Amino acid sequence: MSTLGSSLRWRKSSRSDSEGGACVEVAALTSVVVVRDSKDPNGPVLAFAREAFGALARDIRAERYDR
Repeated sequence: MSTLGSSLRWRKSSRSDSEGGACVEVAALTSVVVVRDSKDPNGPVLAFAREAFGALARDIRAERYDR
C-alpha cells in the first residue's frame, strides 16, 4: 500500500488541529476507503469497505465510541 499511498488523493480530517495533533487522512478508491495518520504518511494504512467506513463514520459522529 505504501507505493499506492503516494499516488492517492489524501484529504485531512476537518477535526485535525493546526498544531499537528489528532490528524487523520482518508483517500477513496473504487471499493475501499483508506485511512492513515498524517504525521506518519509512510506508516500503516487501514482499509475499509466503503459501507464499513460509512458505518464507522456515522458511529463516530453519533459519539458511540469513547475517546
